[in-house]
Amino acid sequence: MGNFKIGTEVHFGDDSLKRLNDFKDEKVFVVTDLFMVKSGTINRVTDELKKVNSRYMVYSDIVPDPSTDIVAKGVEAMMQFDADVIVALGGGSAIDSAKAIKYFFAKIKKEDKKMRFIAIPTTSGTGSEVTGFSVITDKKNNVKSTLIDNELLPDEAILDANFVKTVPNFVTADTGMDVLTHAIEAYVSVNANDFTDAFAEKVVKLVFDNLLKAYRNGDDLEARKKMHNASCMAGMAFNNAALGLNHGMAHTIGAKYHISHGRSNAIILPYVIEYNADIREFNSEHMETAQRYAYLAGIIGVPSASVRQAVRNLIESIKDLLRDLNIPDSLKQLGVPEKEFNDNLDELAKTAIADRTTGTNPRKPQVEDVKKLFKDIYS
Repeated sequence: MGNFKIGTEVHFGDDSLKRLNDFKDEKVFVVTDLFMVKSGTINRVTDELKKVNSRYMVYSDIVPDPSTDIVAKGVEAMMQFDADVIVALGGGSAIDSAKAIKYFFAKIKKEDKKMRFIAIPTTSGTGSEVTGFSVITDKKNNVKSTLIDNELLPDEAILDANFVKTVPNFVTADTGMDVLTHAIEAYVSVNANDFTDAFAEKVVKLVFDNLLKAYRNGDDLEARKKMHNASCMAGMAFNNAALGLNHGMAHTIGAKYHISHGRSNAIILPYVIEYNADIREFNSEHMETAQRYAYLAGIIGVPSASVRQAVRNLIESIKDLLRDLNIPDSLKQLGVPEKEFNDNLDELAKTAIADRTTGTNPRKPQVEDVKKLFKDIYS
């Protein structure tokens, strides 16, 4: 029996932030990062809360790749404030941190009353505002842990593209490629179904039509809106279908070498598509996956008379997009030390395979397979 669940109410459009006016006289715990505070971006949220006399506390200790220590401090701050509502403002790091803070706060507090959780993304990338996933870094062991639980799912998401107009172009590129990876991995996941396919197919089309526009002109609000919507829809797709090896490998190198998550995914994506489709050997065992990739090639306007060539066209289209976005095509270009990398290959491959996201990959990876992929991606 299959199932498809969208547990988050989504508010979108230019006036969507007014949803915060409904929390009159509530105690609101706002999770964000220091940049949002220093840049004044946080004021758009707090101004709406002030209008209805909401009391609020801003926890702004969030950093990229948030650690378990940051989550623990957030839980302590939230306990002292005794919040009624939690609002996350930021990219995936802020939203994932808020999820973990709320989750452990509820475990400690053990109240019957359900706390409302509102996610406001300020990047078009993770889709975290509609997923029950949270990625937290264990700094001691230098690994990323993926929490997966329906209790992590935000109750509401507010999509306001004005928050992403000033995002730097390189961040737009990295987060946009994260969106594309979410959609493609969900599309070929062993848990994919008609409902997740519908979202994933639409997202792939939206990304190829709008990411480059948003990258080249951050003030193109229409392209920004489309990418913001695509990010959210990709989250809905992979929250139900899950992901695959691409994310398992990205989590691994992101934690080890501190490469941004979107950029890690982007560099890996062409290689994992080729591996999953097995177009070199063209094994019939992987033909269904190859056909699904080929269908996506048709969606973006690069079909072919053969499945193999269509998959190659999809891969080349992604590589072309990476070049246009000025994203390096190897880990070597990103400054990862070669000897250290080679010395850690076994560990990297095993960690990637053990990652929870790898379990739904359409092709079951072996250690030697992943080592070869890492070697290809390096150089």
